[in-house]
Amino acid sequence: MSERRTARRYDLSLPVIIRVPVDNEISSRNGKTRDISTRGLYFTLEQDLRDGAELDLTLTLPSEVTRGSEVFIRAMGKVVRIDRAPEGGSSRVGVAAVIERYEIIRNEPATH
Repeated sequence: MSERRTARRYDLSLPVIIRVPVDNEISSRNGKTRDISTRGLYFTLEQDLRDGAELDLTLTLPSEVTRGSEVFIRAMGKVVRIDRAPEGGSSRVGVAAVIERYEIIRNEPATH
């Protein structure tokens, strides 16, 4: 099987807030990234998502990564794969998502 990724992946475990529109309401969930690139990310969370779901993500880059102050990344994307039996036998669900667009925010993240 050949590698299909075109952007370099970084193995980073970062907190991520996932907002998913459901029936005109937005539910917020907390997860943790496993890896990230400029075109996508893989994260785990307790609740299940559906394939193709639209996502509004907020990632926190800690000062140890940025070598300065915390930086927040707001990204819009879509679920492309769900792993319902992630490593370690935990109850967490693994999600691969493509990033369609993102912006860097250098202050507090927006809360809903």
